[in-house]
Amino acid sequence: MNPSPHQPPQLARANGIDLCYEIFGDPAAEPMLLIMGLGAQMIHWDDDFCRQLAARGFRVIRFDNRDIGKSSRLSGGKRLTAMELLKLRFLRIPVQAPYKLRDMAEDTVGLMDALRIKSAHLVGASMGGMIAQEIAISFPERVRSLTSIMSSTGNPKLPQASREAMAILMAPPPATREEYLDRFVKTWKVLRVGSFPEDEELDIARGKRTYERGLNPAGVGRQLRAILASGSRKERLSAVKAPTLVIHGTVDPLVRPEGGMDTAASIPGAKLLMIPGMGHALPIPFWPQIIDGIARHAKEASGKAAHQSKERVS
Repeated sequence: MNPSPHQPPQLARANGIDLCYEIFGDPAAEPMLLIMGLGAQMIHWDDDFCRQLAARGFRVIRFDNRDIGKSSRLSGGKRLTAMELLKLRFLRIPVQAPYKLRDMAEDTVGLMDALRIKSAHLVGASMGGMIAQEIAISFPERVRSLTSIMSSTGNPKLPQASREAMAILMAPPPATREEYLDRFVKTWKVLRVGSFPEDEELDIARGKRTYERGLNPAGVGRQLRAILASGSRKERLSAVKAPTLVIHGTVDPLVRPEGGMDTAASIPGAKLLMIPGMGHALPIPFWPQIIDGIARHAKEASGKAAHQSKERVS
């Protein structure tokens, strides 16, 4: 049996929109959904990263969130201003948004419905971790296990992003392809924190692939509004029953390490894996640790579920 057959990208109707998805691995293996972060297309779950996870015994599904890549583009919502951010931070005046993380959670569940998946292992990075948390809160029966990577609870008391990382978020969109590729390289240099030659060699090719799949700056703005308008999940996370693993880098400049610590502290029984020297990215040298952590956690969750099911029968 080929451990990682690969199905090309397809569209599925989910929650009233079209989501572009792609599948790696044995169709009979346990499903694992990878949910990407703010403004990031599904290909930011690197092809080889997905293949390695699939080779560990999972049917790995990655997809473009709404408003990104090849998935449906929505409308509405003006560009976020610094004044709105200040009002949110100091006066707690909420940001207005055309949709929230709950809607994006419903997209993910809709994709599972379209693929006839009753429940899956959910792995979310950054905003994807927030969406996965929302699914674990609102649709607990759909979650076999939860892995939240470089994400947060939305707790307003947590430390803010570094000035350099925040500048990336708030920068106006590039006007040309060359500007975009230059920005892509600089962005990942800041987010990775430090030198990662293997990844740096791939940055231009990754940037070109992202550009060719299509950019949607207004959509990224709406996604950012969705995060800010959704508020804190901290209290609601105490109800999460899914076995949870939290992975976070110790030098993350965008979602500070405290975001991961707060997530793990808020979910009963959650495990915390802090990776020294990891920023807000998934660099190749950290893949063994990350992939092993995800796979082991999912297998343990499945083993426990099977044991409990057997006990109920007997």
